[in-house]
Amino acid sequence: MTIKEKSAKQETGSEPTDEQLIARFQQGDAYAYDLLVKRYKDPLMNYIYRFVGDRTDAEDILQETFLRLYKNKHYYREIARFSTWIYTIAGNLAKTELRKRRRRSFFSINNYMSTDKDFELPDKNITPDRYTDNVITDDEVHKAINKLSPKFRQVILLRDIQGFSYEEIASIVNIPLGTVKSRVNRARLRLQKDLKKIARD
Repeated sequence: MTIKEKSAKQETGSEPTDEQLIARFQQGDAYAYDLLVKRYKDPLMNYIYRFVGDRTDAEDILQETFLRLYKNKHYYREIARFSTWIYTIAGNLAKTELRKRRRRSFFSINNYMSTDKDFELPDKNITPDRYTDNVITDDEVHKAINKLSPKFRQVILLRDIQGFSYEEIASIVNIPLGTVKSRVNRARLRLQKDLKKIARD
């Protein structure tokens, strides 16, 4: 269920809103926290995994996101939607992980270069055999998204996978609205180009 679908269901009054639950949690209702975790664990895991491309790292980031929610619940203010707040936390943790990877990769390459041995960097563009001709699998879509730079990957995941509005994305990523729209359009064009190439192969 996307964020839009979840919000629509809440607006019908069939279940408490995120904002009602976080308010109850701020007042000491631990069950409200459990409901928020249950509500967000799957969409957040999907977002984080597609962002960082590694399930183990994604699980660690998800756990840290909910830990920060638990510890920092009183920092939330209802001037913003709860979903915007929790995705901001998850996105910042994911970007921190990607920066750590770049540093680890840099040091790893330097270690190789300090020896006299030849080495080759792994080819990250190798994809597994396709199940059927001219059919784009979920795995290929994931790989195409993962090839985007983090700034484009994040906005396309928030917009086209999670269903956030441009305004909400601007708040989550902390960039101007026009920049969000530009990045989404550029990311879509890049994905369209890559996926068309896959379909032709």
